[in-house]
Amino acid sequence: MRAEAAANLTDFAKESFTADGATRDVYRKGEGPAVIVMAEIPGITPKVLEFARKVVAAGFTAVVPQLFGIPGLDANPKNTGLKGAAMAGASIAPLCVSKEFTILAVGKSSPVVSWLRALARHEHERCGGKGVGAVGMCFTGGFALGMAVDDVLLAPVLSQPSMPLGITPGRRRNIDISPEDLETVKVRCAKQGLKVLGLRFTTDKLVPGERFDFLREQLGDAFIAVEIDGADANPDAPTPPHSVLTEHLIDEPGQPTRQALDDVIQLFRDTLLPAS
Repeated sequence: MRAEAAANLTDFAKESFTADGATRDVYRKGEGPAVIVMAEIPGITPKVLEFARKVVAAGFTAVVPQLFGIPGLDANPKNTGLKGAAMAGASIAPLCVSKEFTILAVGKSSPVVSWLRALARHEHERCGGKGVGAVGMCFTGGFALGMAVDDVLLAPVLSQPSMPLGITPGRRRNIDISPEDLETVKVRCAKQGLKVLGLRFTTDKLVPGERFDFLREQLGDAFIAVEIDGADANPDAPTPPHSVLTEHLIDEPGQPTRQALDDVIQLFRDTLLPAS
C-alpha cells in the first residue's frame, strides 16, 4: 500500500526544507508564483494532489508540505479497505501529542505556522510573483490565516477550518490563531487590502456557522465567505459534506463546489500574478 501511495506522487519533485530547527519533506510541481497547499487529515491524499494539480494547471507552483500522514495514501475505505483507513489513523495519531500543533487550546497559533511562514518566504524568493498563496484544509484551515501575518502571504484560503473543535459556544466563535496574530491580519486587511477567503458547507458541524460569523466581525468586508448547501456536495464521498475542494468537490461547470474552486483560483490570479 505504501508503494501505491508513492506512485501517486511520481509527478511531484520531493525536496526538504529546514526552518526553526525542523526539517520536513515538501512536494513541488509547476511554475509561477507559489501556492502552499496544506493537506487535511489524514494527509496528502490523492484528492489533495488533484487539487494541487489544478493549481499548477492555472499557472502556479504547488508546494505541498508533509505535515502529517503518509504522503500519497488513499485512506478512503471504499478504495483501500479498512487497512488503508487503519494506516491513515495510525499516521495521524502523533498529532494529538505533538507540540507543533495546537489541538485543544483556544486563542493560540500552532507553532508549526512559524515554519510555514518561513517556507512561504523561501518559495516567494524562488518562484517570484507578487507574493504567495496558501490553502489550509480542515485541521490546517486556520494555518493559512496565521501565515497571513507575513506580508509575503497575499492570498489566504481557509477551506473548512475546523479548529478549535466547536464543543462550546466560545470555541465555535473562534479560530486557531492567537489574538496578536489576528490583530496583525486585521491591520493588513484594513491598510493593505488583504482578502481572506473562507469555504464551508452549511451542514458541516465541524465548521460551525458561528466561526464564519466571528471572522466577519473581525475582518469585516475583507472576509469573503463561500457557504455551500450540504446537498450540493459530492454524494459519492464516504463522509458527510466537509471537504469543499477535495473529497466533496463535484468538478463540473455550474456546480457550487466547482464555483468555489474557481473562486480560489481567481483569488490567486488576482493577487499573485503581475499585472498584464
